[in-house]
Amino acid sequence: MKKVLGLDSLKPEMLNGKKVFVRVDFNVPVENGQISDITRLKASLPTIKYLEKNKAIIILASHFGRPKGKPNPEYSLKIVAEELSKILGKEVLFIPDCIGEKTQNTISGLETGSICLLENVRFYSAEEENDLEFSKKLAASADIYVNDAFGSAHRAHASTAGITQFLKTSVAGFLMEKEIKELSSVLNSPERPFMSIIGGSKISSKLDVLNSLIEKSDVVLIGGGMAYTFIKAQGGKIGKSICENDKLSVALEIIEKAKRLGTSLILPDDHLCIENFDTKEEEPQAFLVGQIPDSMTACDIGPITCDNFEVYIGQSKTVLWNGPVGIFEDSRFAGGSRVIAKSLSKLQAHGGKTIIGGGDSASAINAFGFTEKDFGHISTGGGASLEFLEGKTLPGIAALNCE
Repeated sequence: MKKVLGLDSLKPEMLNGKKVFVRVDFNVPVENGQISDITRLKASLPTIKYLEKNKAIIILASHFGRPKGKPNPEYSLKIVAEELSKILGKEVLFIPDCIGEKTQNTISGLETGSICLLENVRFYSAEEENDLEFSKKLAASADIYVNDAFGSAHRAHASTAGITQFLKTSVAGFLMEKEIKELSSVLNSPERPFMSIIGGSKISSKLDVLNSLIEKSDVVLIGGGMAYTFIKAQGGKIGKSICENDKLSVALEIIEKAKRLGTSLILPDDHLCIENFDTKEEEPQAFLVGQIPDSMTACDIGPITCDNFEVYIGQSKTVLWNGPVGIFEDSRFAGGSRVIAKSLSKLQAHGGKTIIGGGDSASAINAFGFTEKDFGHISTGGGASLEFLEGKTLPGIAALNCE
């Protein structure tokens, strides 16, 4: 991959008075009309403050939810503009559209250092269609394009890719640069031993990243629902646990590939199981691998596996974690993922390097009360992180200027 140009490649005089279109990822969770997690807003601050310091006119743009290509008050970014104003301690002007003459006139009247947030770009179906005419309209108010939305970089949409065809200068924001740097480091030059922990429910959703990381890791720990497809493929009893029966042969191929490459592929030794998940009072029981009764469903790794995973993490220099190893939203099955998070934070504190691969893994560590300071890097991308780790070229990155 060619090295993309970053925001700091632009001299201050190149930004002074310029209108800079910044694609951010403000697709934040909202509960009862309130933003429940401001992590993504805080992640955008270095880029915003740099542009503000250098007297640019900052035009922020993002998608929010799935409004299906038409205006929907439920998915308006006005609430985000209000929250960002509080965080920055200055007004972030909300503009109730993302294209059009009124939008352009409003932006033209802004002073240097001003910040505005456009309305949800997905209020137009042309955004996800990467329509060039819509891309041109987005670019009409700007002089420079900055993509700081790594979480959307795997989408070839108008505001992440098409717009760059109409603006000569298109660079990565500080968050985008950090994501590329950190994820590239584990793919290209990790300090060894390098271990990957892969969780999640299905092999099918992690097949490409599994194949990629088996080639690059010294050890791969498998947890979550996908583990039971591996266990059943080897003849183990998994009860009613989740399993992709059409992927049993794929699981065996992955096991053989790991053996061939000399990569240690580690599956759970025991599991926490339950008979009726909907009965919240039922206490889980631990069963050894391959011995889960027919009436039981595995929902987390067991105590023996927790201890073993902790040891493996402690023996590593670099660890990448993508995907919880249990149904962590239920406190009965959060133990395995919590042990991993705690072990990773300990490794980081003792000089190791830890990377959380976004998505549900990031949600889990937030739920457990950890912060970004406890780990080396927490990716802001779910699907984007996966595709990057698979070695795919992300359209939102490929569209930027390169050295």
